[in-house]
Amino acid sequence: MTFRRIYELYKGRHLLIDCQGVPRDVCLNDQLILESMAKAATRAGATVISQVRYHFGHNSPPGFTAMVLLDESHCSAHCYADLGLMALDIFTCGRTNPSDILKYILEDVDLGQVTTVQMPRFTVPVTPVTSTSSPHLDAPLSGIADHGGSLELIEE
Repeated sequence: MTFRRIYELYKGRHLLIDCQGVPRDVCLNDQLILESMAKAATRAGATVISQVRYHFGHNSPPGFTAMVLLDESHCSAHCYADLGLMALDIFTCGRTNPSDILKYILEDVDLGQVTTVQMPRFTVPVTPVTSTSSPHLDAPLSGIADHGGSLELIEE
């Protein structure tokens, strides 16, 4: 009997987060969001490289944009305070899970009603791995994270 695992691998995960009904005090506090993103990324195992923020409202509607650069990629936020909307973007590669970063942000900050979409980045088709000994074909591939697969049983 032969077992074959068919994989779909990718280099990173991109989490797109839309927040509605964000409290106005949060929408105006760019420092809070910047610190929360950096702290959450660190807790999730990422390495923070740099942080930047900009508060709008001088010649435009109030809000902010904030960015935390990571060795693993980035976390960003853009806020429309008058509308109570915030868009977050968390992209990671390697072993850092963007959903963990979001979970830690939500422990610190009320972001209202949150919806998320996760996208794999740079999907790589991989030749099926075949074994005659075991259905547990979980050998890691260097440089590419294993994020799925299906097991197929082949009668020979």
